[in-house]
Amino acid sequence: MSSQPIRALEPKYYTDPAYFEKERQTLLASTWQYAGHVSQIPNSGDYFRLEIAGESLFCARGKKGEIRTFYNVCQHRGHEIVTHESGNTRMLVCPYHSWSYDLDGRLRNGPNLDAVKGLDKGSICLPRVRTEEFCGFIFVNLDSDAKSMDEVFPGVREELREFVPHIDELAPLEYVAIEEDCNWKISVENYSECYHCSANHHTFVDGVIKPETYRISHVGYTLQHTTQCQNLDRMSYPIDPESNSRATQYKSWFLWPGFSFQVYPGNVLNTYHWRPMAVDKVMVYRGWYTIGGEESDVIRGLAEQDRDTTVAEDVRLVESVQRGLKSRGYQGGPLVVDPAEGVMSEHSIVAINNWVRETVDA
Repeated sequence: MSSQPIRALEPKYYTDPAYFEKERQTLLASTWQYAGHVSQIPNSGDYFRLEIAGESLFCARGKKGEIRTFYNVCQHRGHEIVTHESGNTRMLVCPYHSWSYDLDGRLRNGPNLDAVKGLDKGSICLPRVRTEEFCGFIFVNLDSDAKSMDEVFPGVREELREFVPHIDELAPLEYVAIEEDCNWKISVENYSECYHCSANHHTFVDGVIKPETYRISHVGYTLQHTTQCQNLDRMSYPIDPESNSRATQYKSWFLWPGFSFQVYPGNVLNTYHWRPMAVDKVMVYRGWYTIGGEESDVIRGLAEQDRDTTVAEDVRLVESVQRGLKSRGYQGGPLVVDPAEGVMSEHSIVAINNWVRETVDA
């Protein structure tokens, strides 16, 4: 076994535009990416638009309630089918030449198509993108041969239901969008270790979790954070410890490469998802959920507390790292890897770095 320390990725992985483009064409185009929540498209004909790995897509609910995702491109001359961010329609109509498609993507008709000899309209269909619903959350994968989410993220679906038995009844109460001037992996890595927490996240450490019980485990393509809640008299928001067998626990399931379910003490579900925009820019979305999206003073207050403390603190950290990685004085330092996998360890960063290399450097 090597006695040399494990080192962080070289700066080029975070600063080279050519490397970012390679990531988009490989890693981001072959992994499960968060698209949206089922509550965004409750009715037949509802749709919303999104972008994954540079591709314009849209999700739509069909006539029988099924959810499909399509590449947002007409099969005639390439115009985008969906031009609004969201809406409802009985039929998908290209605004360029009025070619129309059913909600299942099949071509219905177009002006003067009868004049096209030998045309088989039944053979023309909007190309689909692999789509899965995961506890009410919609994920897509541009790789049609990819393994299912349950294979890639084993046990997560079942365990989530233990922590949040009412997860199928949830809807977003609040979304917080944060633009960070850094490479997406810097933000993901920062999220995936708590080695920095005691020095930077006092509200989270002192009023939500109990750091000495913090552990991060590596299961499939997930990183799972677990800890007990802080002493009840120090918690920054009220919880009922008798409400559920998991009520006094915190757990998060980070699903590589860009989504995390978090359950705060009190069985409060919240999420992160990362949308890479450029080599040095990422949009981070923070979601908070209640049954049916109903108002909750506690959840609103918790979201505000999180935005003003942990989120704001992390923005400063990750943007400073991005600036530092551009310095000729940095080449990639040694990581602190503790076999105990506790709060003062960066073993989770090793896992992320290996996932990057196995896909992009293959």
